[in-house]
Amino acid sequence: MPLLEQVQQALSHSVLIDGGSALFTWYVFKKLEIVNAYVAPILLLLLPVGLSVLTIDMFHPFLSFARTFGIYYVFLGGYILTYRLSPMHPLAGYPGPLLAKVSKIWIVFHGRDGNQHRVIQDLHRTYGDVVRIGPNELSFANAFAIMPLMGTTGAAKGPNWQGRTLFAPIPSLVSLRDNAIHARRRKPWSRAMSTSALKEYQIVIAQRSAQFVETLLDQKGQVDLSERISFYTWDFMSDMAFGGGSEMMRDGDVDGYWKLLEDGLSLAFLLDHLPWIGYYIRNIPGVGEDLKRMRAMGIERATVRANAGSHSKDLFYYLSNEDGADKVSPPRPTIISDGILAIIAGSDTTSSILSIAFYHLLLLPEVYEKLQSEIDTYYPEGEDTFDTKHHSKMSYLDAVLNETLRMYPVIPSGSQRTFTEGEGGRMIGPYFVPNHTQVRVPNYTLHHDPRYFHPNPDTFWPERWLIAEGLIRKPEVPFIHDMNAFIPFSFGPANCVGKNLAMLEMKMLLCHSIQKLRFRFADGFDPTGWENGLKDYFTLRRAKLPVVVESRA
Repeated sequence: MPLLEQVQQALSHSVLIDGGSALFTWYVFKKLEIVNAYVAPILLLLLPVGLSVLTIDMFHPFLSFARTFGIYYVFLGGYILTYRLSPMHPLAGYPGPLLAKVSKIWIVFHGRDGNQHRVIQDLHRTYGDVVRIGPNELSFANAFAIMPLMGTTGAAKGPNWQGRTLFAPIPSLVSLRDNAIHARRRKPWSRAMSTSALKEYQIVIAQRSAQFVETLLDQKGQVDLSERISFYTWDFMSDMAFGGGSEMMRDGDVDGYWKLLEDGLSLAFLLDHLPWIGYYIRNIPGVGEDLKRMRAMGIERATVRANAGSHSKDLFYYLSNEDGADKVSPPRPTIISDGILAIIAGSDTTSSILSIAFYHLLLLPEVYEKLQSEIDTYYPEGEDTFDTKHHSKMSYLDAVLNETLRMYPVIPSGSQRTFTEGEGGRMIGPYFVPNHTQVRVPNYTLHHDPRYFHPNPDTFWPERWLIAEGLIRKPEVPFIHDMNAFIPFSFGPANCVGKNLAMLEMKMLLCHSIQKLRFRFADGFDPTGWENGLKDYFTLRRAKLPVVVESRA
């Protein structure tokens, strides 16, 4: 055989071997979803390096490497692209943007500016109730999906929860993907959020709310109300979870913890859609330092509290089984992991809802006046605003907070779930969802759907809640208020365990602040763009909210 034919034949064989190896790699990743600091580099780097040896005697070594890597990755990319867009894919029948079907990078790109909740809403307006927002992920914007996805027999948490915690060896309660383990781990949290436990926390809320008002009165000129609320929630959660240790309202963010939390939101958004990156961030020094420092701070605070024992019935009192409710106390790493969750999750979400509520109160003077009138009725000057005996009768206070949560739920784009191996898939309404498919219900889209809230689903209108309760007359236009679609704190056995505490904290702060203070937007501030500046990075990030505060006395 002539030399030229031998070379051509050898090159043809090498292409087949490169293509076959790429097919093997694609299958391994597809089947096993490998996230490993050793296996992934072997398949993606060392394997094509080894294959280049087959042609190294025909080319310069650099050219041999470049040629092999090029062929290998062209084949690998081709397999991925072909499968994800082919009729053979299990989600081939679901509509969505072409590039979203290819990679989650599509939604990362379009939501990078914090508009993820609106991007998903627009997708549903274009494609309908079910949209394919990733190669293996569906978004369900219909209330019929809530029960089968998040109910008692619903799906487990999705892989994004592992990524957001950087694949922590001991996952916190919120990131547990096994429903049975989650149910066991949730028991001390349920005791910590019981009615009797909340009464213990009322004292702390009262102290911190009084301090909040005092620090606002000490400010001269305008103040960033959003920032001050953030400091308030951080100090309270530090007291509630760890028995103290933070004085942001007094000293400011001197340690930079709140800035770390906000700066880490962009990375949390990325990990929500590309969770495998979290494994490498965790193992590569110098990458994702804000998130690592935040976790390190939480571990340090939780460790100190765990070692010190309880001086009060704080969260750790229950997490560490100091109440003696369980026969066996949980391991120390588990307690510390859940302690980290408490201060980060509790302070961030509550501060967002309070800030948005204050914004709408100041934007809509008639709403502010109605709420102030109700507070003045039940808590006139001299009345103790920290006595919660009137809360159950304050329908307008409930309406304002519920409308805030409807407009901007805690996690606007929803919590990712997945059906695990052996379940055989599940019917969600008329739609079949196969195994290993990630699914979510986008709360923001659902709450703004006129099929569930009408009229004016995009308008802040607390009166809709009073109409629904029969406290005021219905409008002349058709009125819809479907509570089955209202899930601001998620739904089912994995819903937000701290929702009752959050509502108590917000009610006590609003009652005390509005009884004592008068708020208005700072001169020159244009509030029309503030709401559009709310950024969905899994949870919400807010811009400055400049206000002027005066004493009502």
